[in-house]
Order: sequence, then C-alpha cells, then structure tokens
Amino acid sequence: MTQSIAREKMDYDVVIVGAGPAGLSAAIRLKQLDAALTVVVLEKGSEIGAHILSGAVLDPSGLDALMPDWRDLGAPIKTEVVEDNFFLLGPAGKVRIPNWPMPKLMSNHGNYIVSMANVCRWMASQAEALGVEIFPGMACSELVYGDDNSVRGVVAGEFGILPDGSHGPNYEPGLELHGKYVFLSEGVRGSLAKEVIAKYDLSAGKDPQKFGLGMKEIWEIDPAKHKEGSVTHTMGWPLGSNAGGGSFIYHLENNQVYVGFVVHLNYQNPHLYPYMEFQRFKHHPMVADLLKGGKRVAYGARAISEGGWQSIPKMVAPGVALLGCTAGLVNVPRIKGNHNAMLSGKAAAEAAFAAIKAGRSSDELTAYETEVRTGAIGQDLKKVRNVKPLWSKYGLVASLLGGGIDMWANTFGFTVFGTLKHGKSDAAATGLAKDFAPIDYPKPDGVLSFDRLTNVAFSFTNHDENQPAHLKLKDPSVPISVNLPQYAEPAQRYCPAGVYEVVAEAGKDPRFVINFQNCVHCKTCDIKDPSQNINWTTPQGGGGPNYPNM
Repeated sequence: MTQSIAREKMDYDVVIVGAGPAGLSAAIRLKQLDAALTVVVLEKGSEIGAHILSGAVLDPSGLDALMPDWRDLGAPIKTEVVEDNFFLLGPAGKVRIPNWPMPKLMSNHGNYIVSMANVCRWMASQAEALGVEIFPGMACSELVYGDDNSVRGVVAGEFGILPDGSHGPNYEPGLELHGKYVFLSEGVRGSLAKEVIAKYDLSAGKDPQKFGLGMKEIWEIDPAKHKEGSVTHTMGWPLGSNAGGGSFIYHLENNQVYVGFVVHLNYQNPHLYPYMEFQRFKHHPMVADLLKGGKRVAYGARAISEGGWQSIPKMVAPGVALLGCTAGLVNVPRIKGNHNAMLSGKAAAEAAFAAIKAGRSSDELTAYETEVRTGAIGQDLKKVRNVKPLWSKYGLVASLLGGGIDMWANTFGFTVFGTLKHGKSDAAATGLAKDFAPIDYPKPDGVLSFDRLTNVAFSFTNHDENQPAHLKLKDPSVPISVNLPQYAEPAQRYCPAGVYEVVAEAGKDPRFVINFQNCVHCKTCDIKDPSQNINWTTPQGGGGPNYPNM
C-alpha cells in the first residue's frame, strides 16, 4: 500500500510514535543531548494525554534522572503519599496486611499520586520548548521499510478511508516520516510493535507476555472522607479463585479519588465479566462508605503488561526500538511502570545520539538493549520476577508468602526460586464454557455501580463512524462458529466498553456485532480472544477516548 500511494516525505533524525512518558522522555533527552537533532513525536490521541490512563502512584526516579529540576519547572506532581494501606477483602470485611514485613521496594514513601495524562501534557510542553515537533491526532497506520529490511519510518495521518476501504472525496494519503531511528512507544500491545516483534522474531526464547485489564473511575467524594495522599491497595474479594487481581484507591487533591480495579487476563472461566467484578467491588462496605454521597466524573480502561523480566522481548531491530510499556517494563507487585518508561526513553535517546554522532543509522541500538537489561530497569524487574508466576500457578496466598520471601531474598542478591516461567499465553489460558459455571452478577444500581455504556460516556470516547472498523477479524465466521459454542463468546464480557455483542433475533442465526465507536483502545480483545482472531489497529487520527486527568 505504501508503494502504490504518492505521499509527501519528511526526514528526521528520530521519529517517535506515541506521546506517553517513554516517548516524551526520549524526545526531551535527545534535545538535551543535541539541540540540533530533528525529533518528531506522533500521537494518535486528539491531544496529548487524551489516551493516557494510569493508576497512578509515580516513582519519581525516572523523572529525577531525566529532569532533576522538574519541581522548579512546575510539574503537576504535588500530592506526596502520606499513608500506605494494604487489605485482604472478604465479602463484608477486611484484614489489614501490615507494612513492616514487606520489602522496602513495596513502600510508597517518596512517591506521588498523579494524573499521568496531565504529567504527559506538561512533559510535551517541555519537549516543545526544546524544539521537539509534536503532532497529536496523527495515528501511525503503517511502517516504512528500507531495501535492507530495516525500519525507516512510519505512515501517519491517513484520513478519508470509507467503511468499505475505498478512498472518499476528502481522502488524505498521510505523510511518510522517515528517521535514522524509529522509536515505538505505543503503550501495551501496540499495533506497529506487534508487527515488528513478529517480523524480526523478537520474542524468540522469551516467555509469553502476560497482561491485566485495568479499569479506573475518578470520583469526587465528601470532603469529610477525603485523605489527600492516602494510598490503599486490596486483594481478594470479589475475585476469589476466579481470577487474580486487585484494586487501588488513591486520594489526590480537590476531594477526588482514583478508584481502580485490575483483573489478570490469564483467568480460565470464560463466563468471567471483569467490568462487573469492578462494579461489584464498589459495593464492599469499605468502598461503598467512602463513595457514598460522591459522584463519578470519569471512566476508562486499558491493558497492563504483567510479564515482567521473563517476557521482555528483544527491544531492538534494524532501525527501530521498543520503549516503555511497548516492551513490557511494568513492575507488577509495585503496580508501577511510568518510572521505567521514562528511564527507557532516556536510554534509547542516549543510544541513538551516540549512533548518529558516529555516523550510523537504521542499525540495531544494542547499547539501549544492554542498558535496559543491566541498568536500573533490569534491576527493578529482576527483583520481582517470580511474584506474577507464583500468583498465576499457585494463587494469592502463595504469591503473598512466596513472592514476599523471594523479593526479600533478591534484596540481598539471591533468589529462592530462580526464574519461574509464565506458561501459557492469556488467550490460551481460557477454558471451555462447559467446564465452568456461569456467574450471576448483580444489576448495577446507578449510584455506586453503572452499566458499561453509561460509563463509556464518561470516557468521552468518539470515533468517526464513516471509516472502516479498526477492530478487524481475521476470520469473520469464528465468533459464531467457534467462540460462541466453545467459549460462550467471551468478547461480550471481557471488553470493558461493550464493543462486542452477539445479537440473536427470532428465526435468525446469531450475529456478531462490533460497535467500534465504543472502543477505549484498551487492547483487551487483541490479547484475550481465545481464537486470536481479533486484530486491534489504529483508527483514523484523533479517535478514541478523551481522558480528563486520568
């Protein structure tokens, strides 16, 4: 397609896809090293921060390394953690897990409750002040390859394709943006990164990447109940033995709290409904009392990389590097990845700067790979590498006890378990519907809990419906012929935005319907579909959620 369409070409030293913490850190560091370098950042969201969703309690170590003076520069990072709570929940009660047995790395002392969307908006302003070109609303739909099979650039900003795939009267072919190096910082399960990983076999010898689905609401609560700087994490109810996961409740400024829920996507029961587990969680007495009298003001969801150390693919190929969550650099027990995303952006920038100064281009930035695996990021992830596989294989209690012991041991430079394997992919972990009982979920009450479509309205999601669906089926027959009889078509449930429906009408065969306009770009369908039949691609520029303060 790239060869058959005439496109304007623009040349840069470095092309960066994605204006998240990794991509923006890379852009800033490149300009710090050499103001003459030409750097462009392309963002598919309608504005910077529109597609950024994170917990988030920020470990500032990444920002300290990148911009030590961030406090003086007015960064929107103000709410320091003052209270750190861990609870194991039952249906009506809770047990406090004391802080003292936990390894020091689990402490949130010195960390900050932030909106990563706002942090990225601020980082973008810093990057632009240094001379970085940033273009929001520019979805990158294709990679451009050179004759030597290296990645040379991307196609961005293609508009006006009609639902049948033809070019409409307002068709814009987009631009080819070429770089000596291309950085992919698309976040979890990026479409271009998927292509690169497959083309260059970057996951060879690595464990399958593992994922969670994170859902989040912002609530304004009664000021009498608000404790600015308070951080609470829970495990246990309502998930029980059905799935791994847990919750977070973070008190930021202005009487607001972030209420979030994570479900590990390696669950077996295809009847599980992650979104409804989140809604049920809010009816626990501890949470219901906090939210009573408050109001939900925003909602969103996204996948989280959880494979950690064992699942990091090779991060470089000719002309291209994978940054941040695209490479899977999240520390799962800490529920933190933003600091590692920033450090990865900084490391990639330094490797590219050295290569360009040496007259190189479009080769493998092996120095970046070495720094990630042997430096601060690798040290952070290696210490916690066994927590996730212990949880997946042996359950919550084993993860708490065994994982805690192993993290303590790693603090002193050795490990109890070596390096455990993850096993199956999350898609392959899905069991047959006949082997599991359906789950009866209570109906949302419209006060504490809400139906999906009502909540999706609070993600401010918008897509131009006069375009092809960006959720593509490899085989359109599979949802009804395979997934429905074997797995009760779990796409109806695992999607947190109600994109997928099985419509059964009297006297007619059931139909699989894709409401792509609801998509919040979480990528769960691309990950969890048991037949691996759904391919998430980028919609035309600017579509998707428009998250405020997430």
